[in-house]
Amino acid sequence: MIMRNKKVILPIVYVLAYLFTFYIVLQYLIYKPSQAGMVSAKLQDASFPYAVWKLFFYPHIFLGIAALLIGAYQLTKRSRQNPARHKQLGRFYGIAILVNVLVVPYIALYATGGTPSTIAFLVLDLFWLGTTAIGIRHIMGKKVLQHRQWMLRSYAITFVFVTFRIVLAIVQLSIDAPRSFTFPLAVYLSIALNLAITEWYLGKRRSRNAAQPIEGAMQHV
Repeated sequence: MIMRNKKVILPIVYVLAYLFTFYIVLQYLIYKPSQAGMVSAKLQDASFPYAVWKLFFYPHIFLGIAALLIGAYQLTKRSRQNPARHKQLGRFYGIAILVNVLVVPYIALYATGGTPSTIAFLVLDLFWLGTTAIGIRHIMGKKVLQHRQWMLRSYAITFVFVTFRIVLAIVQLSIDAPRSFTFPLAVYLSIALNLAITEWYLGKRRSRNAAQPIEGAMQHV
């Protein structure tokens, strides 16, 4: 059952991650950020520091994409079959997130939806930092199982990059409310959804691992 779930979930993660990457490259590299709907709305405010904002925005977007793609690969058995590469990619994943965590607060100050959205994105930033830092601490202490569990949680937060846009679209279609409500709501729902799926998956793994000794003993009865 666990393997079937993984075979279903991982392809979905990969497809969404690559589609999102294509969208980011198209929207912010081939075209200009100012042509994006959310950014063009900010430009209507003459006090919006667009030039400085871009210095923080581009590292945020491209380091986020790097973490999204590397993290997806790190979840696979193929990655773990090459420990040296897995460790190297893991370091880059951690660095990409830790640097990103530093630039998010400035970007959050100008989040669509005002102060409620700023707070929501700062909460997301704390979850991102916390889950990643705990995962790194565990591998430094040679606690491989706990490391894998917390890095899976870390990737769940990284995947909010993708989930947020899907959830936001659903929320905006379902609720007639201002962006100061729909944006932070979508952030919180995305965090909760991703972590809930992760905890469900980890719970299934724990149940399976606990049942294995019993099944082995029954074979000898």
